[in-house]
Amino acid sequence: MDWGTELWDQFEVLERHTQWGLDLLDRYVKFVKERTEVEQAYAKQLRSLVKKYMPKRPAKDDPESKFSQQQSFVQILQEVNDFAGQRELVAENLSVRVCLELAKYSQEMKQERKMHFQEGRRAQQQLESGFKQLENSKRKFERDCREAEKAAQTAERLDQDINATKADVEKAKQQAHLRSHMAEESKNEYAAQLQRFNRDQSHFYFSQMPQIFDKLQDMDERRATHLGAGYGLLSETELEVVPIIAKCLEGMKVAADAVNAKNDSQVLIELHKSGFARPGDVEFEDFSQPMNRVPSDSSLGTPSDGRPELRGASRSRAKRWPFGKKNKPCPPPLSPLGGPLPSALPNGPPSPRSGLDPLAILSEISKSVKPRLASFRSLRGSRGTVVTEDFSHLPPEQQRKRLQQQLEERNRELQKEMDQREALKKMKDVYEKTPQMGDPASLEPRITETLNNIERLKLEVQKYEAWLAEAESRVLSNRGDTLGRHTRPPDPPASAPPDSSSNSNNGSQENKESSEEPPSEEGQDAPIYTEFDEEFEEEPASPIGHCVAIYHFEGSSEGTISMAEGEDLSLMEEDKGDGWTRVRRKQGGEGYVPTSYLRVMLN
Repeated sequence: MDWGTELWDQFEVLERHTQWGLDLLDRYVKFVKERTEVEQAYAKQLRSLVKKYMPKRPAKDDPESKFSQQQSFVQILQEVNDFAGQRELVAENLSVRVCLELAKYSQEMKQERKMHFQEGRRAQQQLESGFKQLENSKRKFERDCREAEKAAQTAERLDQDINATKADVEKAKQQAHLRSHMAEESKNEYAAQLQRFNRDQSHFYFSQMPQIFDKLQDMDERRATHLGAGYGLLSETELEVVPIIAKCLEGMKVAADAVNAKNDSQVLIELHKSGFARPGDVEFEDFSQPMNRVPSDSSLGTPSDGRPELRGASRSRAKRWPFGKKNKPCPPPLSPLGGPLPSALPNGPPSPRSGLDPLAILSEISKSVKPRLASFRSLRGSRGTVVTEDFSHLPPEQQRKRLQQQLEERNRELQKEMDQREALKKMKDVYEKTPQMGDPASLEPRITETLNNIERLKLEVQKYEAWLAEAESRVLSNRGDTLGRHTRPPDPPASAPPDSSSNSNNGSQENKESSEEPPSEEGQDAPIYTEFDEEFEEEPASPIGHCVAIYHFEGSSEGTISMAEGEDLSLMEEDKGDGWTRVRRKQGGEGYVPTSYLRVMLN
């Protein structure tokens, strides 16, 4: 069924319908255009939101970026930003593939529709013109017939009238004959015009207009097909970005699952672990005992043997150190910058000079106490700290980490400069062999600059290695002071098994400290330890848990102990953050093993 056959007489209906179809196409194009504006505004707001909450500082300068919570949040922001990009892509595709294409097609349809209806109107005008000619010939034939009949009646009346002359009768007959001839011609013309009109009308209704209507039908169907395709593009454009949006949502889910509370706690420990030794118990000061006061009313007295005796808070701080691990020497006091005091001995407490008055002794003792107070002030976040190149303003553990980072950066820069030097040498050789490629002398300034940089970096590497060795020894010293005095050690790190040789110095330091005997109190004038002359015997340490070896470990370095895979061990001391745990074998023997090689169960 087609419009030319079924709707041959509905010209105005088809005109309204085709106009409605084009209006619908334009409305859909306008809808998609506004939809793209909504998508663009949505994407813009999402990007602004992401920019607002994205961390401003680079990840390497932001300590919060090391936490899994922050990393997951940043990943979610990145996924939202990618999601906004997909919305922008949807808007762009809709604008290009729907708005522009359908708008262009709508203009083409309007031109085609206009052409078809102009052709139909011309045909209709031609048919109306033919009908008017037919009506005119018909009226002329009718008028001529009436006049011929009237002329015939007049001639017959004159012929019967006895008073009429013969000339009048002849004239009337001639006039009647003329009118009759004119009526016959009008009849023939009317018949010819009628035949012509019928032919044109038949062509108009059965051939010309059906063809025009069929063309309009084809045009409207093509318009509807394109409009349907435009409807489909709206969903297809969305479906094209669905996989990427699904990946964005999956990335958000992965970021949510990546939050690791335990790991964040360990990261906080790694970031802010100071490495300071924990203070010991404060001693009871018995003021009921008789004591001799010096004239300066200081806190120093003179015992019966003539040696000065420390009283007050200074003595309580100094008395903390002897209660360390058995057979371990007392660590030297630290300066405010983290280094040992010049007067401190490497294996024992400082010895005051003989012959000093009590005030001088008190001043020297105060120097040994102030660094620990300064250290705790730094733990509380004191302000106005002078930043030094060796990071001695930081706690020992943080100083060691920062020095390690600086050393690694210097080594990378040194390797880069050495590679550049080799490249310049090769280029110089090429220039010497083929002078047309360049002048070898032009490379000398760069080679000299590279050599100077290498020398400078080597000196910096040596400097940082020395500082790092000093910082590590300080960390080990503080670590040794805290053995046996931990109430709740940190969780063992979940890291890869460390190289046993990398921490051999730790075990060596522990063995050296345990093998050295505490200095004799006899012959020394240190007033701090006068009341600890007797020998303190500690009970053997009891295990704080047990553990199972996950991997085999060959304790080849000093201070370590071998263990077999699956062997049960007694846990003597937990990991202090350096990756090593002290254990005891059932067959005897005690030493350090990598923490990541163990599965630990505390009592």
